[in-house]
Amino acid sequence: MGKAKKSYVCQSCGAISSRWAGKCESCEKWNTIAEEVVEASVPKGLGTAKGRKIDFVSLSDPAQSDYPRHVAGIEEFDRVVGGGLVPGSAVLIGGDPGIGKSTLLLQLVCTLSKKNVRCVYVSGEEAVDQVRMRAQRLGLSDAPVDLASATNVRDILASVEGTGKPVDLLIIDSIQTMYIDNIDSAPGTVTQVRTSAQEIIRHAKARGMAVMFVGHVTKDGQIAGPRVLEHMVDTVLYFEGDRSHQFRILRGVKNRFGPTDEIGVFEMAGAGLQEVENPSEIFLSQRGENVSGSAVLAALEGSRPMLVEVQALVAPSSLASPRRSVIGWDPNRLAMIVAVLETRCGLQIGGCDIFLNIAGGIRINEPAADLAVAAALVSALQNNPLPPETVFFGEVGLAGEIRQVAQPDLRLKEASKLGFREAVVPKGKKNGQPKRVRGDTIRVSEIDHVQMLGDLFGDNNVPRAIAV
Repeated sequence: MGKAKKSYVCQSCGAISSRWAGKCESCEKWNTIAEEVVEASVPKGLGTAKGRKIDFVSLSDPAQSDYPRHVAGIEEFDRVVGGGLVPGSAVLIGGDPGIGKSTLLLQLVCTLSKKNVRCVYVSGEEAVDQVRMRAQRLGLSDAPVDLASATNVRDILASVEGTGKPVDLLIIDSIQTMYIDNIDSAPGTVTQVRTSAQEIIRHAKARGMAVMFVGHVTKDGQIAGPRVLEHMVDTVLYFEGDRSHQFRILRGVKNRFGPTDEIGVFEMAGAGLQEVENPSEIFLSQRGENVSGSAVLAALEGSRPMLVEVQALVAPSSLASPRRSVIGWDPNRLAMIVAVLETRCGLQIGGCDIFLNIAGGIRINEPAADLAVAAALVSALQNNPLPPETVFFGEVGLAGEIRQVAQPDLRLKEASKLGFREAVVPKGKKNGQPKRVRGDTIRVSEIDHVQMLGDLFGDNNVPRAIAV
């Protein structure tokens, strides 16, 4: 075998360099390079040896038309993962500290274990008694879950194999605390995280065991460690939310066994995480009437329509660089909307302080929120409320044009279900006649430019077009 050699690995992006440096040239972050020992290289003679023959099979399997899943019965979780956990799959879930990742997984394994699914929960961060206290607080202490506190990967896999009964689901909390004893690196380093996850995934797929990893996140909200970890697993979930709010969002960003960009909404209560069956009604429950700067957005997260409130506040600024504070949306996209309103519509808004908030602690990523944000900004600037029973969705281009977005009928159905009677949408091929949605009539106002937002205000002092 070749000799083991040392290398310098960035703990943020995984880039390898031959010498230490204070700044990583790949991600340009400081003090993230650490010295690690690389595995011994393969001898030169081994490259010429013949490998064993592998068996090839056809793409279709007539013996099995539908693959089984472990359905937890937690509908918000099952929707995000595509209908349940697939045996042999690897799932990575990340989120801010204290957001509720361990609570969600503990509720998951306790629910599955009561359905004759053999579950093993291994915690590398908490002692056994701490996990028991949480289970007792949640009223789940009677669930038949095998619990352990360990960090050595070889010991964990040997213990799982030595139980005698096949394990259906293995929880690793968290992967940054795991280590393999024959690697001379500290737990949490790039080499340890990559090798530990690879060994656990290989063991799980060989035995048809589903495994779920908890991953730490950086200050930017990305999962810490090498990016290759997200490529190794089958599903990547993010548990989002503001700890000052009770709502939590489980978002799927990668899924080999189901749709991506699905979300599940939970509410953090004293008895743990509770499912929210109608998020739109919850997010709009505290919406005030006749308040300027408030617009309702008909958003679409995955295949799920959801109505949220967009709040905007425009105030005179005494600073040379006016403030831009954004919560729940992309700040760069807000800067674009402000530039369009000022350049294409003549509004004097660039020199004002602007505060934008998506109420409820949810984050919106789709461009369909542009029209709702523009309407909220115009309403806040002119101090004139928007019609209370109106929803908005549409993408705003740099020329001020309003572009169509995906699934408009699905958004309109959700708005009609909650009692909204008018919708401002991008202009399509058909004329803007009232549409029938689930037996109710919702009037559709189609616009093709942001200047037409001025027609929405009922005050006669407000011009019919917002351009000057």
